[in-house]
Amino acid sequence: MLIIEGIVMSFILLLICVVGISNGPVGLVIFYEQEVKDRVIELGLTTKEKIKKTWIITLIAIFVPQIVLPPAMVYGINGVEGFLDGFIQILVILMIAGFFDRLFIDWWWVGHTKAWVIPGTEDLMPYIYGKTLVKKWLGTIIGFPILAALLAGAMQLIM
Repeated sequence: MLIIEGIVMSFILLLICVVGISNGPVGLVIFYEQEVKDRVIELGLTTKEKIKKTWIITLIAIFVPQIVLPPAMVYGINGVEGFLDGFIQILVILMIAGFFDRLFIDWWWVGHTKAWVIPGTEDLMPYIYGKTLVKKWLGTIIGFPILAALLAGAMQLIM
């Protein structure tokens, strides 16, 4: 069941990305390095205000499901009652989605297809590198266990 729930979370993330770039990759320029954002603004493809608005909407679209759905699945569907079992199950779900994001979306889709290439920024590729890549992996490997512990702890207070 956990694998299916992790796939559901991965699908939600994929859906957010598909909708975000449905009118072109500029739609999710928020995920690119600052020099790409600056170039896209210079090229007149977007504005700082649009980027800020997209950032807020996208963060809500990504984090609300990450905060609400895993505990709902684990405690509601799977019937878990304790902290440790809840933590482990939430962590498994989040890690499946996190590895899907790092490997399928970041490495393959962004790094090896043309779907995320913004014309006029090709010289700034690869779009995910260095510090950003490290931050994303640390967010998955360290951030998700912390989030899982917080969510399992919150569920213990609620229940």
